[in-house]
Amino acid sequence: MDQSVAIQESLAERATCRIAVQGVLAAGESVESRLLGLVERCGEHAIYVYTHRRMAITAEDVCLEKVIPITEGFAVEEVVLDSDLHVIGSDVTIQISSEDDRLTVRLPFGSHTRTFLQEVSRCSAEAVGSEGVKQNGKKLAVSQNRSHDSTDKSAPRQNKLKPEVTTEMLVQMEDSYTHIQSFRFFVGTYNVNGQSPRESLQPWLRCDAEPPDIYCVGFQELDLSKEAFFFNDTPKEEEWFKAVTDSLHPDAKYAKVKLVRLVGIMLLLYVKADLALNISEVEIETVGTGIMGRMGNKGGVAIRFKFHNTSVCIVNSHLAAHTDEYERRNQDFKDICSRMQFCQSDPNLPPLTIGKHDVILWLGDLNYRLEELDVAKVKQLVDEKAFLELCQYDQLKRQMNANAVFEGFTEGEISFQPTYKYDAGCDDWDTSEKCRVPAWCDRILWKGQNVAQLSYRSHMALKISDHKPVSSVFVIGVKVVNEELYRKAFEEIVRSLDKLENANIPSVTLSQREFHFEDVKYMQLQVEKFTIRNGQVPCQFEFISKPDEETYCKEWLIANPSKGFLLSDAEITIELEVFVNKSTATHLNSGEEKLEDILVLHLNRGKDYFLSVTGNYLPSCFGSPIHTLCYMREPIQDMSTESIRKLTLMPLEMSDDAVQAEKPMDIPKELWMMVDHLYRNASQQEDLFQQPGLRSEFEQIRDCLDKGMHDSLLGSNHSVAEALLLFLESLPEPVICYRFYSSCLESASNYPLSSQIISNLPGCHKNVFEYLMAFLRELMKNSGKNHLDVNILASIFGGLLLRPPPGHPTPDITEKRKAQQFIHQFLLREDNLS
Repeated sequence: MDQSVAIQESLAERATCRIAVQGVLAAGESVESRLLGLVERCGEHAIYVYTHRRMAITAEDVCLEKVIPITEGFAVEEVVLDSDLHVIGSDVTIQISSEDDRLTVRLPFGSHTRTFLQEVSRCSAEAVGSEGVKQNGKKLAVSQNRSHDSTDKSAPRQNKLKPEVTTEMLVQMEDSYTHIQSFRFFVGTYNVNGQSPRESLQPWLRCDAEPPDIYCVGFQELDLSKEAFFFNDTPKEEEWFKAVTDSLHPDAKYAKVKLVRLVGIMLLLYVKADLALNISEVEIETVGTGIMGRMGNKGGVAIRFKFHNTSVCIVNSHLAAHTDEYERRNQDFKDICSRMQFCQSDPNLPPLTIGKHDVILWLGDLNYRLEELDVAKVKQLVDEKAFLELCQYDQLKRQMNANAVFEGFTEGEISFQPTYKYDAGCDDWDTSEKCRVPAWCDRILWKGQNVAQLSYRSHMALKISDHKPVSSVFVIGVKVVNEELYRKAFEEIVRSLDKLENANIPSVTLSQREFHFEDVKYMQLQVEKFTIRNGQVPCQFEFISKPDEETYCKEWLIANPSKGFLLSDAEITIELEVFVNKSTATHLNSGEEKLEDILVLHLNRGKDYFLSVTGNYLPSCFGSPIHTLCYMREPIQDMSTESIRKLTLMPLEMSDDAVQAEKPMDIPKELWMMVDHLYRNASQQEDLFQQPGLRSEFEQIRDCLDKGMHDSLLGSNHSVAEALLLFLESLPEPVICYRFYSSCLESASNYPLSSQIISNLPGCHKNVFEYLMAFLRELMKNSGKNHLDVNILASIFGGLLLRPPPGHPTPDITEKRKAQQFIHQFLLREDNLS
């Protein structure tokens, strides 16, 4: 969250907090947090240092400790302390000094810290000159990039072409200046079932005589509490981090490179301390694949980095549960691959995907099960150690053989018994009422060159969970740079580019310039491809914005990649992706916006090329206003364009007036169909509104609602439930109208006042709210079967029914809890509000 708001509230008039960052004092044994704010007042700048509560939201949460003016004598220098070894390559420790003060603080890894340091650097340069911000005696390198590229300070002069062109040519010549050196990677995965580390992890993490060079340690179900699920907040992170650190191999000293967590999915990366300076370009990302594609109870976390000159991506994932949900697991994998994008240190370069790395190590509770065999047969084959035969029934092996998932990945031979499901505290198979069929849920796979697996095993000695941990040791050949050969290659590239640049201007050939997307549907991706073929001159290309437009394309369109570089005679495939979501659907439904755009492809030092993009959008109830749908007695796709336009553009206030010839329905028929389906078929459905459905089934449900094709909805209960949530999220005006947002939060603990707000809603919105509350109260009557309770439902629906208005800051934890509390009141009452 943006904690500069709390600082701003505490400042005197005419003072402005431009940016704030939270850090930790890097002195002594204690860990004391501080807020640092860059404050401007009357043209002068200073760093204000605050003590604060855990989450600073208002001025009451912060207390000014000191002010360090940015004047003569001010400096910021990056320092490396002995205690800092465990964060080399990610977090940065800086020393802020002035004539009267000195402060050493560790700032968190990420783009926000980089922006803060850049702003401080700029203000310092204005006040005291460019030497004010240093890194070990040199100007502070905010990007912390130690990899070899064309911006290397020791490299020869750069020619006029963009540095990325030189970098790409260096990649092409990589074999001429690198050699392969082998390093040991330990990869481990453990689903801990919400437990704390009550036993040593040494049997898992230090089971080999030789210490690994790099540790990649992943956990799932770190915390199963609702607090962790809804607010991504858990004390278990620190417990397990300490347990891992204490259990690393004793024959080496390790540096922690990075920790990343999404709810209960956590990944830790360590490197031998003497190798830490060879780690660079560290980035982290998370992708939630739970309900609505966001909830982080399922999904993946990843750390990418460069080790010497080899790019590595480590992914830890927890995929969808239940034996028959293998298609959902496949979809989770594909979602993680497509949505996981890492920013590059150079902002001019496009984001990196998982597949753009030299080596990928994928670990986690992938949740694939054994099928077609009953419990007794599986246990018999395990007792016989017939693992090869048992693997023939493994869903992951079958899906990989069908090229449905993990294409290009390799998994070693499984020579250990299934790792799930055990009774906690022992090695007995599941004796609960469900008596789960044993399965190899916990897996490790890899992709890339020069990778050899030395071991793949489970660790039966650990017993606190219903899973057993798994580990694998790899020897990975890493590209190490020879500095002298690198310099020679660089000089050769610069000379060749100089000759080409002086002789020619770039020119390309496009395979296609006109594109039409037929029958585009809500949340259904369509892709068209074309190629750019370069001529003789290496060139930089980029889609640029047209005059008076901020972006190069409309919101429903994207070009991938949108920028890049081409060597002589090289070719690249560009994908044009059209995707209509909640932010664009309403204007397309009304006809205010059409699927029409012109893309401008610009060559650096060359000419512009123009591409035409057109299409037709099939209107949908998703993205349509509640009051509009109440007047639509026919399916939306059976109505004329003009009728849809008039109803969509009709002001909400007019909808309650008797200006229409026909009385509107109390609630939208589409909402009724989904709720009625769930009421009749899913009241006792386990994990309803917590487990996502299938995308293909959502598309069937959407078509059924928009075309009126069937009297009943197709798809599983989970898919219908997710469609209902997506419908509510897509409403351009939420069920509780934007103008009531603040007053709802203020009355979150006052039921009479909250009831009064609901009674003031427009009629159709009030009807929908009461209808949904009645439905959710019915679901809670079956909580023993569906595992729903008032807190879960209030959290899920609080963020959908009560949304902040456009332009409002992203809700922090306090606001989210108030929205949950507001809905909570109505779930526990059955009063008729009318």
